[in-house]
Amino acid sequence: MRQDSVSFVFPMFNEAENIPETVRRITALAGTICSDYEIVIADDASTDGSADVVAALAAKDGRIKLIRLETNTKFGGALKAGLGAASKDIIVYTDSDLPAREEDIAKALELLKEADVITAYSLVLKDMSLKRIVMSKVYNFLVQLFFGLKIRDINSGLKIYKREVLQGLDLKSRSPFIDVEIFAEAARRNFRIKQYGLIFDLRTRGQSSISRMSVVARTFWDMLLYRLSK
Repeated sequence: MRQDSVSFVFPMFNEAENIPETVRRITALAGTICSDYEIVIADDASTDGSADVVAALAAKDGRIKLIRLETNTKFGGALKAGLGAASKDIIVYTDSDLPAREEDIAKALELLKEADVITAYSLVLKDMSLKRIVMSKVYNFLVQLFFGLKIRDINSGLKIYKREVLQGLDLKSRSPFIDVEIFAEAARRNFRIKQYGLIFDLRTRGQSSISRMSVVARTFWDMLLYRLSK
């Protein structure tokens, strides 16, 4: 099912090794699934020249948008900036190392015939470290307990939204908790959420910043603030 227009949104922090290949792959995919697209990359104050790499790509292709954040926001601020800059009917968010395969993105888009939000979950354990397994299980349990969201992996690296799901949202989180905030608001407004299982590719270049303790601490702080505000 071809889409009229699609925004591909990538929050980015220190992904100079990955982002050129990600842009190349997404550009190739976009031509097969939609007639109009843009690639929005929100740089979360990278220190490895990632933003300059994207700026060079954007100079050659007007469909690439670069948003530069002056200070690091621990992911949430970059995602909010990217989503806010997205202008198309469908918004696809995934990580800057592109862990989701092109065929899975295309298949997930098909599910929009019966849903407003598509969220992926991994069919296999992505990280076998005890620390990451425990953190993930505890976090997802708390999300279900506090917010009633029966999502297998709330922070998975592929999500698709119809534009109306994001309209009017005043997102406060500046951490990965922003995903929960979006889904909680979508559920409250009775948007249909559908889950899609896939096998994410493992990162081969660069390092993920999501498991930094400062990010983890800010995530739980944002969870508390959001919980107290409702």
